[in-house]
This record gives sequence, C-alpha cells and structure tokens, in this order.
Amino acid sequence: MIKIRIGGVPEHFNLPWHLAIEDGMFAHHGIDLEWIMFPEGTGAMNKALRNKEIDLAVILTGGIIKDIANGNPSKILQVYVSSPLQWGVHVAANSDFKSIEELENATCAISRYGSGSHVMAHVQAEQRGWDTSKLKFNVINTLEGAIEALTEGTADYFMWEHFTTKPVVDKGIFRRLGDFPTPWSCFVIAGREDFIEAHKASIEIVLDVINTVTADFKKIPSIDRTLANRYEQQLEDIQQWLSMTTWSQNQITNEELSRVQSKIFDLKMIENQIDINKFKINL
Repeated sequence: MIKIRIGGVPEHFNLPWHLAIEDGMFAHHGIDLEWIMFPEGTGAMNKALRNKEIDLAVILTGGIIKDIANGNPSKILQVYVSSPLQWGVHVAANSDFKSIEELENATCAISRYGSGSHVMAHVQAEQRGWDTSKLKFNVINTLEGAIEALTEGTADYFMWEHFTTKPVVDKGIFRRLGDFPTPWSCFVIAGREDFIEAHKASIEIVLDVINTVTADFKKIPSIDRTLANRYEQQLEDIQQWLSMTTWSQNQITNEELSRVQSKIFDLKMIENQIDINKFKINL
C-alpha cells in the first residue's frame, strides 16, 4: 500500500474526499490516503508543498498559481470546484463600518501572506479602484484568529468563504457587508512535481476515485442534511450553497491560467509571468 498525504481546508467543499476515505475507496486500490487539515488555508498548504510535508493539496486556484509563478515546484492536476468562491466581507458586529467602500484604508485580517484571503483582498481593492500598494494587513492564521482580531480591533475586516463564516454571523460576532466572488474557479488539485513523477499511476487512481464521487455528489440521498450536520450549518444555507457549487473532473484551461496569472501580475503579487504550460501536468 502506498501512502499519499493530501492537504485541504476543513470546509464543506471537501466532504467528497472524506466520504471516499471512509468508504475505503482509496484503500481498495492499495492507497493509504491521509487527509491533513489546514485551517490556515492556501498559504499554509503552499508552504507544506514546498517543504514536502504533503504530496497533494486541494487548494485555491489563485493561491497556487501565484505560488507556482513564485517558484513552488508543484503542478496543477485538475480543477476540483469550477464555480467561483463566494468571499464574504466581514467586520465585527459592533463595527462602525457600514459598507465595503468604507474599508479602503482599513486593516484587513488575512490567514497569511500568499493565502486566498491575501490575494482576494488585492483583487477586490483593484476592482474598486483602491491603491493596492497601501493595503494594510494583520496575519491571523485561522478563522478563530480573525474572530479575536476583529473583536479586539487589531484588524477591521476579514474576507472568508461566505457559508463557512455564516455561523459566526448568525451568532452576532461578525456582520457581513457583502460578498465578493472570485473571477475564476474555486479549487484545484495540485501536487509536488517530484511526487507526481514518481507516482503517476497512483495519482491517476486518486483522481479517478474523487471524480467518480464528485460527479454524483449532489445526487447522494439527503446529502444536504449530511453536510449541515457535519459542518454545523443551517440546512437552508447548505441547500443554497449546493445550488451555487459545481465540481469539476477536468484539467484547468490555458485561458483560465492566463487570466489568473495576468491578474496576479497586474496586482504586483508576482514579479514575472511564466509559460502557462509550467502550471499544469496532464497524466
């Protein structure tokens, strides 16, 4: 049996992986798939890929493209969720901020530099015509860190996935000023180049298994209730999220790679654009 370590965030998007592991779908093919949770998000997974602490990652599209352009020796294997990620823009419930426009000179809480929250703060600022060179950040690592920072006033706003953060809004801890969807797909599956080269056959099996699960994921009986229970969400919120979410079984397109890299380059988050074929690998 071959061991493969895969990283991902503790969010409802990744339930297909947990169901496949629990059902022994990987083990059936001689693969011991170890799921490693990264509540800190994409920045932490990029670091883990670079340090060979994980082999694969289910990771935000913009975040991994930025890091590969900056030298991460990894490759995108395929798109995992093709629909946009809905980033909620949150402030403390008792904050004086009433609209996103008022946040231009405010301090943004981010999980870490290079994370999705960091990248999307720049994308939102650029779209609103703010000077991205003047953005201010406070690294908070996790959602719990953001709750502490916004409550204590060491940061003013926090961008995180709408539905993951909704229980915090429902409890009256955060107030959501609005949503900002990514102008590209949510998540891709990426892996270290050296690991991919050494274990192509096993990775093909991993992708075949997860693609089989995601293709029919929405058809699983009472999947909305399962998601709501496991992720402590309101049933109506999960049903809305499911209606907005599309899993993919396809490789990322050159057009999307070019669009994301160009945007990140324009935001000065990478120094140079690289050949788009260096971002992905077809097994």
